Amino acid sequence: MENNSTAKHYLAVDLGAESGRLILGTLVDGRWSMEEIQRMPNGPITGPDGTLTWDLKGIFDGVLKGLVKVAAKNVAVRSIACDAWGVDYALLDGSGEVLDPVHHYRDARCPKGAESLLKRVSWEEIFAATGLQYMPINTLFQLETEPEERLKQSSVFLTIGDLFNYWLCGVGKIDISSASTTQMFDPRTLKWADSLIERAGFPRAIFPEVVPCGTRLGTLQPELAAQTGLSPELQVLATCSHDTGAAVAATPVEPGANWAYLSSGTWSLMGVERSQSIINDTCRELNFTNELGLENSVRLLKNIIGLWIVQELKREWDAEGRPLSYSELVDLAESAEPFRSLINPNDPRFVSPGDMSHRIVEYCRETSQPAPETPGQFVRCALESLALLYRVTIQQLEQLTESPIDRLHIFGGGCQNRALNQWTANATGIPVYAGPVEATALGNMMTQAIALGDLESWEAGRASIGRSFPVDIYRPQEFDLWKEQAEKFAQFLNQK
Repeated sequence: MENNSTAKHYLAVDLGAESGRLILGTLVDGRWSMEEIQRMPNGPITGPDGTLTWDLKGIFDGVLKGLVKVAAKNVAVRSIACDAWGVDYALLDGSGEVLDPVHHYRDARCPKGAESLLKRVSWEEIFAATGLQYMPINTLFQLETEPEERLKQSSVFLTIGDLFNYWLCGVGKIDISSASTTQMFDPRTLKWADSLIERAGFPRAIFPEVVPCGTRLGTLQPELAAQTGLSPELQVLATCSHDTGAAVAATPVEPGANWAYLSSGTWSLMGVERSQSIINDTCRELNFTNELGLENSVRLLKNIIGLWIVQELKREWDAEGRPLSYSELVDLAESAEPFRSLINPNDPRFVSPGDMSHRIVEYCRETSQPAPETPGQFVRCALESLALLYRVTIQQLEQLTESPIDRLHIFGGGCQNRALNQWTANATGIPVYAGPVEATALGNMMTQAIALGDLESWEAGRASIGRSFPVDIYRPQEFDLWKEQAEKFAQFLNQK
């Protein structure tokens, strides 16, 4: 039962593809407040051979610096938990040390792994065993590229958020939300898909125990307590360690609403929350995925490339000496010509970093469209195309669930993009509820509060978030115009 008279403090290590943050959250009188303590830049590191990897130790050093700052505040922190992006992983050797490198999901090895494994195991068999959509970046395909010698040296496989939990407390287990994203886990039995792992030829012994969201793993390692000044009794929890699982858990939905969600950031993840997985031919053909979250809820969703295209355009212009903030880019997009050109954001050419403007121009020329020329035109092209892809995805969700959707909740950093929010409402024809921005960190900390008995239920946790942060509502406009553009956009989706 929640104690409304006493402030409770929690720490969230929230790791994203562009940056990581250490956030201090406080719950008092049924309301949340948050303070960013430390921010750690993140991104792919390119090796001499072109391999893309992560500097996870560097990020963890930033976390430790943040923990020192927390200790200086002299507040009684109840617990800490880590969440991160999915599909990537670390392999630990027999002494518990990470085997370098830790590869980035955009590394060129991923498609090779998919091609190799699918020669031995059919896609139909893989989907039937795991219920996950096809993406060459999936953990299953990444592991396929691992040299046999490296797998032999490995003692434990950990996903990224669970690796950080391991570094904090010394206990290596995987939260069910992250396990369910690996394409090696059965969302029906709630166990590793042993038959698939065996057929893939991976050593079963490296896959650790899978635990429910909110499991207490242990306490802060003594040497870290001494280093940071925090209590060695600080609880380390496996929250929803997959960031989308945490964000969906925090969605401030109204009971009884037929809602869908969109986690809007580098990736867009659009789906619905269900009590049971949907694993059938239609789900496979539409390429949806069944992931697990708080209380073993199912996130039936599709991964879409998201704001990655805009982020890459911004990086390109910054490097050329034309720095523009995201707010400025939105302003330029709103003033640019509508529907000058459209792209299929899921075209494979847009997945890798670098030369994004050239790739968009190339796509437009191949499809007989005028190519964007100005930053505003490029960004408008990307955002309008994303909104139209969201429309298609909503329609597919309604087909798959046989249930209409009457509102879309958008959270994450992308929910601050007013142009994309409005164009998404226009394209889908349903109202968009934008916020909260920090849904992932909030879901992380809400799960901690429920696990420790400071919130009585998930419903109470969502209500506390709804009371604490504003939500902006965008109503559909110009739906007939967007319907016409959707017909034009449809021709791009099946082009090879």
